[in-house]
Amino acid sequence: MKLRLDDLHIYTGDGWVDGCIAVVDGVVVSVGEAPGDLSFDTVSCGGMTAFPGFADVHVHLREPGFSYKETIASGTAAAARGGYTAVCAMPNLDPVPDSPEHLAAELAAIDRGAVIAVHPYGAITVGEKGRTMADVEGLASSVVAFSDDGKGVQNGAMMEQAMRRVKAAGKLIAAHCEDESLLRGGCVHDGVYAAEHGLPGICSESEWGPIARDVILAEKTGCPYHVCHVSTKESVRIIREAQARGADVTCETAPHYLVFCDEQLQDDGRFRMNPPIRSREDRDALRQGLKDGTIGIIATDHAPHSAEEKSRGLAGSANGIVGLETAFPVLYTELVKTGVISLEQLLEKLIANPRARFGLGGGTIRAGERADFTVFDLNESYAIDPAEFLSMGRSSPFSGMTVCGRCRMTVFGDHIVWREP
Repeated sequence: MKLRLDDLHIYTGDGWVDGCIAVVDGVVVSVGEAPGDLSFDTVSCGGMTAFPGFADVHVHLREPGFSYKETIASGTAAAARGGYTAVCAMPNLDPVPDSPEHLAAELAAIDRGAVIAVHPYGAITVGEKGRTMADVEGLASSVVAFSDDGKGVQNGAMMEQAMRRVKAAGKLIAAHCEDESLLRGGCVHDGVYAAEHGLPGICSESEWGPIARDVILAEKTGCPYHVCHVSTKESVRIIREAQARGADVTCETAPHYLVFCDEQLQDDGRFRMNPPIRSREDRDALRQGLKDGTIGIIATDHAPHSAEEKSRGLAGSANGIVGLETAFPVLYTELVKTGVISLEQLLEKLIANPRARFGLGGGTIRAGERADFTVFDLNESYAIDPAEFLSMGRSSPFSGMTVCGRCRMTVFGDHIVWREP
């Protein structure tokens, strides 16, 4: 492939330049200045914007075991359409990747179907059941990190053991923090909507309680520790304080927690996720955490389900929504264009920080490096339509929302993995 994209505004990862990106056989050969060679396939981009490929450290690709919800092929195609060139795949699969033998099925599916980089997680415990440690040492060389996502490790002694073994293996733990004893059958946040509609609520302590336990354990063991899908103001405070003490603790939140609060819920499965959308005060605290750097990563928690599984309203639907194809336009529209954070701050949390924390590499557009970038038309305004998604999942709380910024092309190595028809 010899590809030249002209008339671009380019964020290189280090700053901004205007001009072209030229790629030969999957390698960037020129950024800004046009190459002298005229034999390229040339595309005029009309002032559109190029970014290094986004990285999502929290996705559910559902294969192996649940391919009726999503496959590696459909999930990575959706990621490419959203501007992502690297994703980290959670381990709630069948078989659960708790041993090299069980991981092999997922690695084979990645080899068959992935159009971008897919980095699998290993499970913390066997079957994600919280009773017996997984084969951390056997998995470490093949996984990006360890998580029991979808299940919180309920026993503190088990988590401490996990931290010691994961640290010794040179990896980090990405924790789903949820005290199951406090859930009490809840389906939404224990707040305004729950009270008004008579629904059982999920208290904030079910999240921040395990985080408070774990940051102490992380400081005790020295294990790098990352908190998944933070949703409460107390969680942000605990993590901020741990970081101030020098603890090796990071966290992520997701677009839906930054945009919605529970006052905006509808009795529709597309608003059912775990943790739930919280209060206005929680949302404001998350936004402040973005601004001050406490929250360094935005991940989608892309979690597709079948239409039937999401058709039972808030009380009966499966937890999880899709997000890879909507994350950037939603965040650009709701946070950047409104002045909550700058475009550079958003890019840091979608590109540099997740790649650095999880050791994914990349994150720049430079001559001599592998082609790994995405091109957006930031001026295009449109309504989000799940019928257009490449993901097999269609359940999105952003359905119908008018946003700015459409992904026109994503290039990964020697392939154009997404191009707007």
